[in-house]
Amino acid sequence: MSQSFDIAVIGATGTVGETLVQILEERDFPVGNLHLLASSESTGHSVPFRGKNVRVREVDEFDFSQVQLAFFAAGPAVTLSFASRAVAAGCSLIDLSGALPVDQAPQVVPEANAQVLAGLKKPFQVSSPSPSATTLAVVLAPLLGLLDLQRVNVTASLAVSAQGREAVTELARQTAELLNVRPLEPTFFDRQMAFNLLAQVGKPDDQGHTLLEKRLVRELRQIMALPLLKISVTCIQAPVFFGDSFSVSLQSASAVDLAKINQALEDAPGIELVEAGDYPTPVGDAVGQDVVYVGRVRAGIDDPSELNLWLTSDNVRKGAALNAVQVAELLIKDLL
Repeated sequence: MSQSFDIAVIGATGTVGETLVQILEERDFPVGNLHLLASSESTGHSVPFRGKNVRVREVDEFDFSQVQLAFFAAGPAVTLSFASRAVAAGCSLIDLSGALPVDQAPQVVPEANAQVLAGLKKPFQVSSPSPSATTLAVVLAPLLGLLDLQRVNVTASLAVSAQGREAVTELARQTAELLNVRPLEPTFFDRQMAFNLLAQVGKPDDQGHTLLEKRLVRELRQIMALPLLKISVTCIQAPVFFGDSFSVSLQSASAVDLAKINQALEDAPGIELVEAGDYPTPVGDAVGQDVVYVGRVRAGIDDPSELNLWLTSDNVRKGAALNAVQVAELLIKDLL
């Protein structure tokens, strides 16, 4: 492609922002001028891109009319503060924070619902969903034609990198202190994270559900175009730096054909099916990879209409940064 596009990345010094810039280079995205933006605390830092160090500037002072597309890879508050300014300047955007309503910026996973992009108007506003929703959508999409899906039950074991660089640093610090037999004083987490499991990620509401759990349900229903689908989610914090894992149980109205299920997973884009008898792990398989790994495909012990799966993927790379870049690739190919 001879045409190039001037791009902005907001949140460029975060784990997702840095990975996004890396993937833009790896996939030879047609970037003209790259503008890396962040808060005032991060200005002056630099991020490598195509053999050069690109200096990070303050987002407050940026003129969005300089770019055709902006990736918002910071938190919801940043998106809410600057998205309208970007659109008013004629800049299309891809938001990774979940801050924008679905009627304004639909959630898109290219392997699952790329067709929704065709109905958008310039400047485009698109959301790249939470890493958990991306992972589940990639796997559910090729199965919908084979299952009369009634319910989805998910237990998500999430890496600490879902909460940013500070959480990664805290897990490393706790691990070092415990291994060196030093007293442990948690800071970022409210209790010991190293060598432990925490039963929730974030603060629950009055009904006991966290924002992340409710976001996952909302996003998955929209991506799969199944607004009434019953979804049960429990997100737990695992002592893992990168790579989310999911135990998934799907309830169908009729018996599951495992041979067809395995073939559909084998043929689907974005999925690596692990052979029976083996299983994938985040550290050994998923981290640094561009696919969702699926293993332990089996029917229920006493219910032939139940399908159980084990999934793992790189939450920062596949779940967040790569999905956003894949959406951008579709936009520049057909729409921008």
